Amino acid sequence: MKRHYLLLVALLVPLLVMAERDHERARALLESGEILSLEQILANVRAEYPGRPLEVKLEQKKGALIYEIELLDDDGKVWELKLDAVTGELLKRERED
Repeated sequence: MKRHYLLLVALLVPLLVMAERDHERARALLESGEILSLEQILANVRAEYPGRPLEVKLEQKKGALIYEIELLDDDGKVWELKLDAVTGELLKRERED
């Protein structure tokens, strides 16, 4: 049992370190003015697409910084929105199954 616990800890520690680095990177990008704040992005999304955010990610794809937002609309449908983190422009909107 102790061996399983140690194995679990050994697997989780690198994930926690990576998550902390991602958080620090996102904060640095925001503070430098390179990306819009999540609050700004969500305010813009709410104006066009009422609903509740379920998950938000900041990712880098092909050199671009992208906010990916899963949104639950008022009809119970889940949408994935991809927005340019620099400009806030909606890049893609698709309904999740």
